[in-house]
Amino acid sequence: MNKLLQFPDNFLWGASTSAHQVEGGNYNDWSEWEGKNAERLAKEAETYWQPWQRKRFPEMLLKKNYISGKADDHYHLYGEDFDIAESLGHNAHRLSIEWSRIEPEEGVFSEKEMEHYRKVIYALRNRGMEPFVTLHHFTNPVWFSKQGGWLNKKAPQQFAKYAEYVAGKLGSDVVYWITINEPVILIFNSFLRGKWPPCKENKLLAIRSLKIMSLAHKRAYKAIKSVNPDSQIGIAKNITYFEPYNKNPINQIVVKLANSKWNDRFLNKIRSHQDFVGINYYFHNKIRVVGINPEKWLNGNDNKDVTDLGWDVYPEGLYYVVKRASRYKKPIYIFENGLADAD
Repeated sequence: MNKLLQFPDNFLWGASTSAHQVEGGNYNDWSEWEGKNAERLAKEAETYWQPWQRKRFPEMLLKKNYISGKADDHYHLYGEDFDIAESLGHNAHRLSIEWSRIEPEEGVFSEKEMEHYRKVIYALRNRGMEPFVTLHHFTNPVWFSKQGGWLNKKAPQQFAKYAEYVAGKLGSDVVYWITINEPVILIFNSFLRGKWPPCKENKLLAIRSLKIMSLAHKRAYKAIKSVNPDSQIGIAKNITYFEPYNKNPINQIVVKLANSKWNDRFLNKIRSHQDFVGINYYFHNKIRVVGINPEKWLNGNDNKDVTDLGWDVYPEGLYYVVKRASRYKKPIYIFENGLADAD
């Protein structure tokens, strides 16, 4: 007789979205960047992606597919989308609020857009789904970016003001808050690789932005608590499962260093200002130190199974990153995981 496997009582099961990726019609620093870079990105796709990927997804070579446009039109179709989620047995949903909609100009808050998000939260509640609200998921208002974004010393104060406004308007309808999604990924791609807005490659800027973003989280944490002390607040932290390629002591040392800098550093900075640990898990990397280029040290994976993006498929890693997060002795929520697979 087969044993029935079921979630324990109060287990939260759902899906996650990002406003810019699904809503459509946004105007922020990313939409500006897309307009300026779409043609370049389409041309670079001819060599950046593997031949099998270009064959499988020829649409990647078209300029129009690098501009978000109306995306999934979730802004208007959220009710239908939530109906689908409810039919799948979801009792929780993570969404983000688009800062550029709420505060299109510094200090000018849109009650109209705030009312829209109130309706979205009500739609979730009416379907028996617990909302988890992300306040920052990569995109910034244009005015914020023009002032320096996450390099501006005023950014923590500006972000906290926005967080307090949204928390005040949504009140007790939202208990769970994610202040910032994947701050280390944002810093890495924006200030080390130079691939995302504002496209700067500078280690000193990366260090500065890490300090400012951690301070912004702390200030937002206090601002939300001042509105609703019962709120539960954290971040969504990308955590990679690193393991040594073999027993070579050098590989083991680098794994410890990678864990310290990539997985732990930001969480340690906000340790006293988080009520839970939020995990995004996609990556597994076997560290194999060969030569002097650290980027090549990540190439120890067997890659027998890969996603449509070419990422290693290693579900076992989810166990290890959850175990790693348990050191903080806080509730753990897995906000993102999965794989890109068109089939």
